[in-house]
Amino acid sequence: MSQQPPVAARLWIVFAKAYRALSVHVEESVARHGLCLSDFMALEALLHKGPQTVGEIQARVLLASGSMTAAVDRLEKMDLVRREFTKKDRRARVIHLTPRGKRLITTVYEAHSRDIEVLMAVLDAGERAELYGLLKKIGLAAAATPKGLDVVSTKERKNNATDSEK
Repeated sequence: MSQQPPVAARLWIVFAKAYRALSVHVEESVARHGLCLSDFMALEALLHKGPQTVGEIQARVLLASGSMTAAVDRLEKMDLVRREFTKKDRRARVIHLTPRGKRLITTVYEAHSRDIEVLMAVLDAGERAELYGLLKKIGLAAAATPKGLDVVSTKERKNNATDSEK
């Protein structure tokens, strides 16, 4: 006798609990280096994507506008980033890593990556690839679903269409 697959609500609970448990470790991983998670995410975006505006960083790390500005202010006070006006648009300021910021985020990112590898070691390569694909699929579907509307499954839409044709 095969076991029924879990209902969507149960999947959400398991996903949320796993995310919460992993988040604790992620925050501790960066805190050991004197950073909060939002500061780490901003620095990591600059390390891997190069200089960006506050808005561009914000879109990458999914922080609210005020939180992102506060993070950049903190990082600038610590001499980890600097703001520069661009020649193209004198109103926009681009955020750059300072040499000190680049050294710090490189060190923190390497240590953080090792910490995450330890947490993910429970999955083999195939399981990681499968989980990655499934999470991406769910995320893209959720992003494409209009907010505030009742979501109707494809199967329910087909059944409703068939019923209305009778």
